[in-house]
Amino acid sequence: MTYNELVTAVQSYTENTFPTVDMDRMIEQAEQKIYNAVQLPSLRKNVTGTCTTNNKYLSCPNDYLSSFSLAVIDATGVYSYLLNKDVNFIREAYPSPTDTGLPLYYGLFGPQYSYPDELSFILGPTPDAGYNMELHYFFYPESITVAADGQTWLGDNFDTALLNGTLMEAITYMKGEPDMLALYQARYQEAMMLLKQLGDAKEKGDSYRDGLPKYPVV
Repeated sequence: MTYNELVTAVQSYTENTFPTVDMDRMIEQAEQKIYNAVQLPSLRKNVTGTCTTNNKYLSCPNDYLSSFSLAVIDATGVYSYLLNKDVNFIREAYPSPTDTGLPLYYGLFGPQYSYPDELSFILGPTPDAGYNMELHYFFYPESITVAADGQTWLGDNFDTALLNGTLMEAITYMKGEPDMLALYQARYQEAMMLLKQLGDAKEKGDSYRDGLPKYPVV
């Protein structure tokens, strides 16, 4: 389902025409709810960078939301995955900036000094060299409302969740009858159950290791 197809479907179901700015807002709110309810592969991103010698802070990407993993790569190319800890733990374990070495821990420190809208990590111990780092993290993919071709993974592969999520927002916007809101909410929840089976179950394993699902025979 493309952006134009989604807009047409929502307006057809609701028998209403929405201003573009309001329609886009409803779609984006539906996307945000979906992306925070299911861990889909399209929500994973990885970047590489370099930490600075004698600097315990590392800037997060601008679209960073949460971490899957952070690894430090030594001079021989060996990956060592850092353990996520609270800032207080790292401060107590390595109280002095001169406590340097290969980082073992990282924590979400808070806003960056130069860009307070973005976040930063604190590393422990303080890096004693400019190590390469690899971060796997959760982010919001480009919304279907701004996609150049009007297509996204969600619209292409699971448009039932996107459509019914947007319809829920549209009915709320229209101050629709409670029974209509309940209807679209039920349809949305049904779509989300199927999407969670895909993102949180099927894509987390395979038949070789886990076997095929078995259901009781009646």
